[in-house]
Order: sequence, then C-alpha cells, then structure tokens
Amino acid sequence: MPLIKLIIFISSLLLFASESEAKQHCKHLLDKLHGIQAMQRHGYSSQRGLSLRAKEDKARDNWWQCEKGGQGKPKQKTKSKGKKKSNNKSSHYSKTYKQNTHINIAAGTPFKTNNVIVIKSKYQGNKKQAWLKFYQQPAQCNRPKSLAIFASCSEEKQAQRIDFEQKYK
Repeated sequence: MPLIKLIIFISSLLLFASESEAKQHCKHLLDKLHGIQAMQRHGYSSQRGLSLRAKEDKARDNWWQCEKGGQGKPKQKTKSKGKKKSNNKSSHYSKTYKQNTHINIAAGTPFKTNNVIVIKSKYQGNKKQAWLKFYQQPAQCNRPKSLAIFASCSEEKQAQRIDFEQKYK
C-alpha cells in the first residue's frame, strides 16, 4: 500500500512539474501579448490601431499554440534579403472584416429577401389620378441642392395635399 501511494505521489509531482515547466516555457509569449495589449490602451491613430490589432492576434495565436502544443517558441519566418517588405497598409483584421461582410448576390436579385415588396401610396384609384393631375411640383424640387430646399419642397407638397383634400371632397 505505501508503495502505491509513493508511485501516485511521484507521478503527480512529475505531472504538475511538467505543466509548470510548460507554463514557464511560454511565459515570454504571454508577456509579449500583455505588452501589446498595454500599447493598445494608449492613444493611437486608426492605422496604428489596425497594426496593433494584427500584432495582438498573432501574439495570442503564438501563445495559445505554445500553451496547447507545448512546443515552446513558434517557428519564426526567415527574411530573404532579396525581397522588400510590402507596404500594404491593411492588416489581417481589416482583410478578414472585408471578407466576412461581402455577400454575393446573384444578378437580377437586388435585395437579400425573396419576399414581395409592397409600396402603397396615400391615394388609390380615381383619387390617385386626380392627385397626379392636381399636384404641381416646383422645378427646384426635382433635384434639391440643399436640405433647406428639400424641406421647403416637402412643406409645399403638404400644403398642396391639404388643398387637394379640401377640393376633392
């Protein structure tokens, strides 16, 4: 019985020691991740923010790979002297965002839904025909150049509608 307890005790020590050693082995990657996150808490431009986000994602992946795989330091890419670094300003995060938001819609299908779209006007039938004859849109309202002109056109249409309602009855 004491021999079994000794074997269990030694195996548990070895198990916890290897986990602790793996944690220490990956500590430098975790420190690097925390350093990048500390930089993100300070003020920066939007371009710098994208760059920091890409660095954080990469550092987190490296740390997680080390923690789960126990392989230690991840392989580093060797830089060739002949190639110049691309000056592409977009990061992995922005590329992923653009890819995820793009939806392919078949030609001739302008909407995401196949449901029927119903648009009803204020008037139907004979009353609608009478309104179309009655309403005189000012020339400036065809393509309003400012918000003030658009507002005056809306008010003019409302005034003509009230006038039309009174005369149509």
